[in-house]
Amino acid sequence: MSTVALVPALPLLGAVVLLLGGRRADSWGHLLGCMAALASFAVAAVAFVEMLGRADADRSVHQSLFSWVPVAQLQVDFGLQLDQLSMCFVLLITGVGSLIHLYSVGYMAHDPQRRKFFAYLNLFLAAMLILVLADNFLGLYLGWEGVGLASYLLIGFWQHKPAAATAAKKAFVVNRVGDMGLVVALMIMFATFGSVGFAEVFGAAPQASESVLTAIGLTLLLAACAKSAQVPLQSWLGDAMEGPTPVSALIHAATMVTAGVYLIVRSNPVFDLAPNARLAVVVVGAVTLLFGAIIGCAKDDIKKALAASTMSQIGYMVLAAGLGPAGYAFAILHLLTHGFFKAGLFLGAGSVMHGMNEETDMRRYGGLRAVMPITFVTFGLGYLAIIGIPPFSGFFSKDKIIEAAFAQPGVTGPVLGAVTVLGAGLTAFYMTRVMLMTFFGDRRWQGGAHPHESPGVMTAPMIVLAVGSVAAGALLTVGASLADWLAPVVGSDHEQPPIPVWAITAGTLAVVLVGVAVAYRRYAAEQIPVTAPTDVSALTVAARRDLYGDAVNEAVFMRPGAGLTRALVTVDDRVVDGSVDGIAGLVGGVSSRIRRLQTGFVRSYALAMFAGAALVVATMLLGRLW
Repeated sequence: MSTVALVPALPLLGAVVLLLGGRRADSWGHLLGCMAALASFAVAAVAFVEMLGRADADRSVHQSLFSWVPVAQLQVDFGLQLDQLSMCFVLLITGVGSLIHLYSVGYMAHDPQRRKFFAYLNLFLAAMLILVLADNFLGLYLGWEGVGLASYLLIGFWQHKPAAATAAKKAFVVNRVGDMGLVVALMIMFATFGSVGFAEVFGAAPQASESVLTAIGLTLLLAACAKSAQVPLQSWLGDAMEGPTPVSALIHAATMVTAGVYLIVRSNPVFDLAPNARLAVVVVGAVTLLFGAIIGCAKDDIKKALAASTMSQIGYMVLAAGLGPAGYAFAILHLLTHGFFKAGLFLGAGSVMHGMNEETDMRRYGGLRAVMPITFVTFGLGYLAIIGIPPFSGFFSKDKIIEAAFAQPGVTGPVLGAVTVLGAGLTAFYMTRVMLMTFFGDRRWQGGAHPHESPGVMTAPMIVLAVGSVAAGALLTVGASLADWLAPVVGSDHEQPPIPVWAITAGTLAVVLVGVAVAYRRYAAEQIPVTAPTDVSALTVAARRDLYGDAVNEAVFMRPGAGLTRALVTVDDRVVDGSVDGIAGLVGGVSSRIRRLQTGFVRSYALAMFAGAALVVATMLLGRLW
């Protein structure tokens, strides 16, 4: 188990060396960054093989590294916990993360700050690994904040661009809102259970009141909404595309947006005992699923279309996690398959941009399949996976969530089932739109673009991810399935839906094919204008503006918050500071008048003493007379 500490330590060491090495490391910094990520993946793979060799009951292992917070009643060790759930994330983070590192060697080849970029990538991996390996919520919070810092540094990496600097700040601020949810949850846990360790909190959860557990669940959900870009804290995700494309792939496939799903699934003993909190998780996932899909239908920027897709696909995972033991394993299954095809799609988008002089507007693409055949094939396999065409990976994972949704009791099942199927149809529409506008139709290149295939160091990771997009779903569901692997950690309660599974599958595929057909009719059978048309429906306008997410945040939170701040400043200036200044003025005025009695003349002081003595004598005489 001692070697597991190397999993986060290796990329963390790489980040430290690259950041402190300065310009002396410029020539080899990218190589060190890749080696650190690959070495971390190798250690994780060895740990996985060792875990396979143990019985289910012995697979979860724990190691306390050192005493971290020895403060009165708050005693927290810095410990690591490797179990079936954390192993899934460790392999995803290090495996996909290593491929993104290798891809970045080519993508960032001419960037003067390439060493610093790889340092930030290593830091991102280390923080996410600490998050998923921590054995307590405080250690998880450390990794949580580390991920936030690394995302800020990477989204704003090209800080000379005002849009990138603004996007980084926006992501940082929005995530601080969610982070407060995790902070409050930690406070409630310590106040209720006297500990923030997983074992202690989960072990004592059955003795806590439902109201306390609901409060913990809702605050954890708030944290998850920010990190995983779920409504209402989703507004940062589209802007985050201002960072280099490998950053987008890392955030959307292997690290940041998966953290919220991990937090909910890891906290399953709390959510299992708090049905209202779990209902809130389902509602957030269902709303975001459709929210992101609608936005994706109207985006012309290829990266922003994929970002909206991520929001929607994470919505599927959150919805599944809200279904409890019936959905936890399927949430992780879709998270893993999504890690392959979404990373491949983003790297494919980066390859297209690389060949198109960093152009991101799909209306200025077209016909690229002939000049970028490897990118076309790998991107196409990811496309088939995300829309759920069998036997590609997305079919196995997304359909399991749809089946679990239909299996819910009462009217909940049909409602959630309809939402998930509608989401599948919208996914098919906007992803077919992306494929047709990018790789098919007339060539709409402008500005002297000369698209060409990317170098091997970029296409090789794309090919590996494409293989995962094809095979990952079947590998994780056939035979010894992922659900059985995760059962000791998240439980298992998979009920059969009232509708036959084959009917659900057939109906879902029919809706998917309808989405594909509608997109084909619109973007293949008709001419695509180079500039976006303005005579569009109100829904299209709203989708182009992210369904007014920023406007709602500004109206509901920013302006009232700014008004409250101004009011508090006024109270502070006029009441608090006014009271202090008034007392000080009163004391100063009284003292200045008393000071006038100090004349410096002896005769004045003698007269005052005589007058005082006379007053005393007179008082005594009057007292005797009375």
